[in-house]
Amino acid sequence: MRQGILGIAAVSVALLTSLTACGDDSTDSGSGAQIGVILPDSKTSARWETADRKYLQQAFDDAGIKADIQNAQGDKNAFQTIADQMITNGASVLMITNLDSGTGKAVIQKAKAQGVTVIDYDRLTLGGGAPYYVSFDNVKVGELMGDGLAKCLADKQAVKPVVAYLNGGPTDNNATLFKDGYDGALQPRFESGEFVKGPDQAVPEWDNTKAGTIFEQILTGTPDLGGTVAANDGLANAAIAVLKKQKLNGQIPVTGQDATVQGLQNVLAGDQCMTVYKDIKLEADAGAKLAIALARGEQGETNSTVDDPEANTKVPAVLLEPKSIFQDNVNDVVADGFVDKAELCAGEFAKLCADNGIS
Repeated sequence: MRQGILGIAAVSVALLTSLTACGDDSTDSGSGAQIGVILPDSKTSARWETADRKYLQQAFDDAGIKADIQNAQGDKNAFQTIADQMITNGASVLMITNLDSGTGKAVIQKAKAQGVTVIDYDRLTLGGGAPYYVSFDNVKVGELMGDGLAKCLADKQAVKPVVAYLNGGPTDNNATLFKDGYDGALQPRFESGEFVKGPDQAVPEWDNTKAGTIFEQILTGTPDLGGTVAANDGLANAAIAVLKKQKLNGQIPVTGQDATVQGLQNVLAGDQCMTVYKDIKLEADAGAKLAIALARGEQGETNSTVDDPEANTKVPAVLLEPKSIFQDNVNDVVADGFVDKAELCAGEFAKLCADNGIS
């Protein structure tokens, strides 16, 4: 959508604002909110609406802080317009999950000029200069995926398996960190000849439909494919759908991360070898705690730093620990209340849940 088409842009933003504010009684259309939160979309991962929004709003409500949480729905123009609205409406803190570093940087610079503090939430805006970052240790997430795939291949007694990468969006710094992690875990195995490095493809904008097309090409061009690191559960499911067509699901291990209901169901079914659980409540609580402190004029507390290679700086950060989930510990995610047992164990998955001790 071109910025010059003001009428269409205005309608688009109005619709987005209406949709994302639905069910959020605390925002009052954002007027007077002390904290503004911009989530990226609801297409690439269900977590933004099913988990992050819920837990952030709960934390702000518990603290008696007025917050405006909106979702840009993948629209870069809307992302910037929402940020402008939040600043105009008096937010002193913005917490953003960028769509790409360019869009995020523009918002951060504008916020700084207005005296508004920005927290990068889940994704670091490269070169953006946000003074705080809250996320999981995303290199560690990648390491768990690489080690997880290695475990699954060992369990299958695979000999010199060809391993493909189905990476996340090339403009998302998290995708880079995930890849750094799983490549670091698997590279020694490639160098030793234990595994063979196969196709290495990025999926633009984490688009699951594009992922299916890309993986179909990978499978066609690599008939001896032994395993795949898919960078999240959505990409994993796209790969699994392709494998099902060829009756290869469960035979070629596929990783994921996010511990979505769909991803966990694929793990239970044996179609996905593992996922990585990032307790979004912990991340949301950490982000909200930091935002609330800053909105109250207090010092923000961090526990680490991360490198911004574009700005050549270290960004103060709150980093959280992820956890590997295989078939035998799916119940850990349910026990934490991260997913609903009734939803996870519906229909054909009822027996699989019972067989794997999910209570």
